Amino acid sequence: MSPVLVLITIAAYFAILFTISYIAGRKADNAGFFVGNRKSTWYVVAFAMIGSSISGVTFVSVPGMVATSNFSYLQMVLGFVAGQFIIAFLLIPLFYKMNLVSIYEYLENRFGLSSYRTGAWFFFISKMLGAAVRLFLVCLTLQLLVFDPLKLPFILNVIATVALVWLYTFRGGVKSLIWTDSLKTFCLVVSVVLCIYYIASDLNLSFTGMVNTVVDSDFSRFFFFDDVNDKRYFFKQFLAGVFTMIAMTGLDQDMMQRNLSCKNFKDSQKNMITSGISQFFVILLFLMLGVLLYTFTVQNGITNPAKSDELFPMVATGGYFPVIVGILFIVGLISSAYSAAGSALTALTTSFTVDILGTKGKSEQEVVTIRKRVHIGMAIVMGIVIFIFNILNNTSVIDAVYILASYTYGPILGLFAFGMLTKKQVRDKYIPLVAILSPILCFILQKNSEVWFNGYAFSYELLIFNAFFTFIGLCLLTVNEKK
Repeated sequence: MSPVLVLITIAAYFAILFTISYIAGRKADNAGFFVGNRKSTWYVVAFAMIGSSISGVTFVSVPGMVATSNFSYLQMVLGFVAGQFIIAFLLIPLFYKMNLVSIYEYLENRFGLSSYRTGAWFFFISKMLGAAVRLFLVCLTLQLLVFDPLKLPFILNVIATVALVWLYTFRGGVKSLIWTDSLKTFCLVVSVVLCIYYIASDLNLSFTGMVNTVVDSDFSRFFFFDDVNDKRYFFKQFLAGVFTMIAMTGLDQDMMQRNLSCKNFKDSQKNMITSGISQFFVILLFLMLGVLLYTFTVQNGITNPAKSDELFPMVATGGYFPVIVGILFIVGLISSAYSAAGSALTALTTSFTVDILGTKGKSEQEVVTIRKRVHIGMAIVMGIVIFIFNILNNTSVIDAVYILASYTYGPILGLFAFGMLTKKQVRDKYIPLVAILSPILCFILQKNSEVWFNGYAFSYELLIFNAFFTFIGLCLLTVNEKK
């Protein structure tokens, strides 16, 4: 694809996005920015949540991963669905009952200020790094397709990318995100479906033939029960999916901000369950696309890229199909990537304003001023982090950031679990120490597990142990209540 065509595609998409953002957020106040005035319709939020849960990394990576992981990812997605039910019937009623703007306010009410700030800071670090990584990968794609051919520096790429995210979220926050995410979900699903259609057509496959090709492929194995040491082992994946969903959605300000925008907790429950089940089928589409992409490269004698992440971009924009396929890829990538980045920026602004700076005792106008300044500050920090990733120029840094992000949710999960499963009080001032020590213990465990446990290699279930260590640490900090 030519750089001009890519730019035209992006410009057209953002023209529609800005229009929707302006209409949805033109009268938004602080309550509209933080929780959408709690007037969002549940099925609109459910549709928007599909796009929110799928980032640009998912859009690019999942099709390529079938070569090494087959369809094993669906085992984890089944865990996601189970986790959605737990969130819907355990966490959502609690958060609505407490009328929370930031979910980490629960920790202050339950334990104290140190716990509250610990949860907020762990979320802040994790979400900032995770969002920056996702945007970094998009910037790399745009640099390859647009900025390098036009001989423009990477720093300009970063500034333009972050500025676009800031522009469509600064006015309405969550109130705008619900509707812009709905647009992104639509673009994402249509892009994947049409890409599957064009690739299947090129392979001369009918719908039945396409389904049979996917089912008969060696890549389509779903369940793995035979080797407990395999990272694809079912119970590892499923349980990790359950707890990952609880931690990274139910205890994540970014994701819960949308759910808390529904009119009441029953509507929010409907949204959670509907979006969870829908996400399973959307991920299945990505995996089916992966099988068709590998089938296409084999039949046409195309050498697969060294990195599986490069498979979909290479085939979609390599001139093998009509130009519409390349356009659909760009639209899908941009819609999924900017969805994650926009919601992250809004959540970071909310959490930093409410949890770290504090809004109690301030007037509406004072909070507006603080929120707008924080919003700009979060965008600048995100841009700086992206630029640092590029300077380091090491893909292992991305892997390290994702590992760190998963570690940071462990203490949050442990804190909430202890608070909800027990009635004990703890020495609040020591909680930050426990939250720091738990990931350190997990790191030691992960590095030595194969030696200590007869070849057992930890996968995403490490999150569970992280939360468990935090829970045990809190047990050691309990205080005797005075009678």
